[in-house]
Amino acid sequence: MDETGINGTEARRGWMSLLARAPERRLMALWDAFSPRPEFNWLRRPETGAVMVRGRMGGTGAPFNLGEMTVTRCSLALAEGAVGHGYVQGRGAARAEAAALIDALMQTEAGGAVRAAILDPLEEAMQTARTARAAKAAATKVDFFTLVRGED
Repeated sequence: MDETGINGTEARRGWMSLLARAPERRLMALWDAFSPRPEFNWLRRPETGAVMVRGRMGGTGAPFNLGEMTVTRCSLALAEGAVGHGYVQGRGAARAEAAALIDALMQTEAGGAVRAAILDPLEEAMQTARTARAAKAAATKVDFFTLVRGED
């Protein structure tokens, strides 16, 4: 399906999630190396606020308010009409702007170039970090076992 269909929605959800979770230094380094920068108009300039984070006991219990988290959001429109949104954790106005521009560009013909230059390296770096974290945790794993003593 096209970008407006279910597959397009899922793809957009994926890159928006990646941009929201990406480490700021890595995202900004990749964005700074990307060119050309498109012309755009602000729909909503970067603004910082708080959102309520909800949790569930054991992942299945009744939801409860865990606490608040600071987020920065913005929206913009490219000259060619694509609209991009950026939501990032913390007070990163430049990071939210970069996320919104990347979101908008992914909806244009430049999407392939943006994916190759920014999203794929981000995904690879985050996967490498996850693998390293898992390996470090696995190194501390203790396997308990029981010997059958034959008394039964």
